[in-house]
Amino acid sequence: MALTDMHIVVRSLRHRLFSTITTISMVAVAVALLLTLFTLRESAARAFSRGTGNMHVLVAADDSPLAAVLNSVFYARAPRRPLTMALYEKIAADQRLSWAIPVQHGDNLRGYPSIATTPEIFTKFQPVAGEPWRFAAGTGFSAGNDTPSAVWELVIGANVAKGTGLGVGSTVTLTHGTDQRGMVHTDTPFTVIGVLEPTGSPHDRAVFMRLDATWIMHARDTRKASGNAVEPMVENLTERERLITGIFLRAKTREGAELSPAVGMVYDELRRDVRLTVARPSEEVGNLMRIVGNIDLIVLVIAWVVLFSSAISVMLVMYESVEQRRRQIAILRVLGAGPGRVALLVLTESAVIGLLGAACGVLLLLVAGPVAAGIVQSNLGLVLSVAINPRDAASVVLGTLALCMVAGLVPALMGYRTDVVRQLRPQG
Repeated sequence: MALTDMHIVVRSLRHRLFSTITTISMVAVAVALLLTLFTLRESAARAFSRGTGNMHVLVAADDSPLAAVLNSVFYARAPRRPLTMALYEKIAADQRLSWAIPVQHGDNLRGYPSIATTPEIFTKFQPVAGEPWRFAAGTGFSAGNDTPSAVWELVIGANVAKGTGLGVGSTVTLTHGTDQRGMVHTDTPFTVIGVLEPTGSPHDRAVFMRLDATWIMHARDTRKASGNAVEPMVENLTERERLITGIFLRAKTREGAELSPAVGMVYDELRRDVRLTVARPSEEVGNLMRIVGNIDLIVLVIAWVVLFSSAISVMLVMYESVEQRRRQIAILRVLGAGPGRVALLVLTESAVIGLLGAACGVLLLLVAGPVAAGIVQSNLGLVLSVAINPRDAASVVLGTLALCMVAGLVPALMGYRTDVVRQLRPQG
């Protein structure tokens, strides 16, 4: 196309600058929304698979297997029903298991969920399969260290350290429950002994403590409320005071193998116990993504509807533009521009709006995407990638361009059929 034609298009866009910017913005938002959905579909699935780590089976007493995974792995809320240590010890004695780690949820540190567990959480459980824990500072709990001071030790995740400013040597107190407005355990201060490196999993926002500590802490409050003057210690804790909310299990496998027939056998046998909710975390994450996928499809349709609405706006803007420039079009025709050239000018203007809108949409995602991903990681512990797939970007940009050009067909037809004689007739 000749430079003079493009100059005409640019001048037309600048002449109605407000409507041009508004229309481009509508297209940009629709494009950014579409690209966000395309980008986050696979990223979300990968993010949810992180955190379940190398465990094969999760045992809890929640309402459903999915609820158990969300509560014990993603810290959605504290499980409502506990399990006894006697039950844990029975399960852990199974010779088909490589390890069994008890956990208890229920307190928080400035809004960050706590998980009471054993030292094996840092030596056997991997937050991301194949990626063991690494410490940015300090160490984990020492197995066999049962001194009174060792009980009151904390290890904090990367997000906790970043959000609170705490580090090795800091002294803190926990709050009962998941609400920061709960009762503060002022009688039991903890000392931070380790800060974990980021894992890209929900565990980055967790606070780890020893099981003995949470048992003693809550037993002290319970005994004080009931008038029992006996100071709780590990040796005098009752069975009701030694409770947990979940068990992480991994079956024995051959070296280099991820699964074994023992996993299915252990899973099926545990499910027969009506007291337990037994889940395979990887399967439950898959179920969750299928549920989210159905919602995702609805949102995707809405995004395309928004883009289609933007195309209608382009058509209305171009229609109004052609209507206002009928006399200018007639002058172009007199100067030698054929009807086809006039129609092409209108289509080019629609295409430019579409391309600018698509480009702004991509830029919007590149700028706002990392910010949104950072907020999600900070609050939920999920690592979402905002890397744009070139194929998805190309399809959305080309689809936007095609829609905008289709939207310009009616205004282009108007320009093509402009009556030169009528428009150049003296006015007044």
